Amino acid sequence: MFINTTPIAGETLLPKCLTGIQGLDEITGGGLPKGRPILVCGGPGCGKTLLGMEFLVRGATEFGEPGVFVTFEERPEELAQNVATFGWDLKELETTGKLIIEHIRVERSEIEENGEYDLEGLFIRLGAAVAAVGAKRIVLDTVESLFAALPNELILRAELRRLFGWCKDKGLTAIITGERGDKTLTRHGLEEYVSDCVVDLNLRVKDDVATRRLRIVKYRGSMHGTNEYPFLIGSEGFTVMPITSISLDYATSNERVLTGVERLDAMLDGRGYYQGSSILISGAAGTGKSSLAAAFAKSTCSSGGKCLYFAFEEPVSQIIRNMGSIGMDLGKWMDAGLLKFHASRPTTYGMEMHLLTMYQLVREFEPQAVIIDPISNLSSVGNEDEVKSLLTRFVDFLKGRGVTTLFTDLTSGKTLGEYTEAAISSLMDTWILLRNIETNGERNRALFVLKSRGMEHSNQVREFILSSQGLELADVYLGSEGVLMGSARAAQQAQEREESTRRTQELKKHKRTLLAKRAALESQMAAIRQDLVSMEAEMEAVEAEDTAQLEALATRRDEMARIRKTD
Repeated sequence: MFINTTPIAGETLLPKCLTGIQGLDEITGGGLPKGRPILVCGGPGCGKTLLGMEFLVRGATEFGEPGVFVTFEERPEELAQNVATFGWDLKELETTGKLIIEHIRVERSEIEENGEYDLEGLFIRLGAAVAAVGAKRIVLDTVESLFAALPNELILRAELRRLFGWCKDKGLTAIITGERGDKTLTRHGLEEYVSDCVVDLNLRVKDDVATRRLRIVKYRGSMHGTNEYPFLIGSEGFTVMPITSISLDYATSNERVLTGVERLDAMLDGRGYYQGSSILISGAAGTGKSSLAAAFAKSTCSSGGKCLYFAFEEPVSQIIRNMGSIGMDLGKWMDAGLLKFHASRPTTYGMEMHLLTMYQLVREFEPQAVIIDPISNLSSVGNEDEVKSLLTRFVDFLKGRGVTTLFTDLTSGKTLGEYTEAAISSLMDTWILLRNIETNGERNRALFVLKSRGMEHSNQVREFILSSQGLELADVYLGSEGVLMGSARAAQQAQEREESTRRTQELKKHKRTLLAKRAALESQMAAIRQDLVSMEAEMEAVEAEDTAQLEALATRRDEMARIRKTD
């Protein structure tokens, strides 16, 4: 929901008074009308008195605006005890001159005896209290107690106008509380018409779960949220939660965070999830959703980041034991202060209380990653629209803080396809689907990435294996009967290994044969070369002998010629 508070050209912007109450200033576009009366109405137990008191306490402690609380029913000491659980010390605020609590008794019998009703004495008393602390804010609790004795509607309307006019003349931002009527916002049905702003609180019980809601019925001179907004009364007081964030203007990161499973990182463009993104892991029971979530928690803590783990199905001790069986020691990260678990049954309290608890824990722990396991269990305390509303607000809240969020979703046997129980897949940046596949008399797990915005991701199916060594993704085999997994994949791998071994042995044998032939040929070639050398040596000897014989013959001829003295 986006509230446009930009004034029209020439329009004078209405001065507003910040309440300091989480969410209320957001839906009122900057607070309540300053210096004007505001009616807060509702039934018993919806938080009227608390809203008024927090308005004063926040004003005194956060905005430097002292206040006066006028109670016509509860005593000051009772009020102080009631709000002490929120950490508000009313005695200290009174001592330091930031707050005055006035208890004014209105006796109906006295009014009936005198027959008159005049607020002049009340105005004198209120004026003294306002002047004593320089009050800028005032709360009157409740208007019914003040006017209960007036049966005449004309007198009642006139006195209401006098009271509201007195607050305006003093420049006080006034909250007047009123009890709900049968068919009107208040018992008298008049207060809402003379108020500049009307805030309606109600408490509903549906399927044994109580939910408080707030609605701005009217707000003169200002744009405001007109929906009903859930609100909670927690350890810090009021928290009003808008249905959605004001705008989608949170920063987007290009940084990556590892999934905790190496081959899954490879499937996601080689670098894992985007930091600050929302991830959904869905699948039937036993597919390994919590194991993947735990792997991400371990990866976050291993890199020095903090991880907050909301477990709606198992106690922490059981999660630690189970993850230890697949090689993940989450206990050491808890001891190091990097991993924090919050385990509770969804039925412990209502949907909005779960959201408030998650908000508070995120603010306190300031994690880099948040895991909710599983979101499907929230359907036990709300319908599909309510669960989606809660998760939308939580995703917006976490994205605004740059927190990477991982959700697991248990799908039933009837919804094994591309479907989520809370219909929140459109909110997710990355969606990983796990399935159980039955083949050859056994069940095996398969994983594939349905979508991952902003990156190139694998479209391949991987077998998801859980073992004492951790999590592993293996390639599946395509055979004549389809995808091979589990023992069929192992048998195929063994067959391929045997075939590879046989071929290796055959190659080695053939190589040995060729080497033997080569050695034989080389030996024959060496013998031939030796014969050639011998033949050449013999030829040289023959030639040398022939040359010697010719030389000897020539020598004998010359000797005989000399003897015969031939010329």
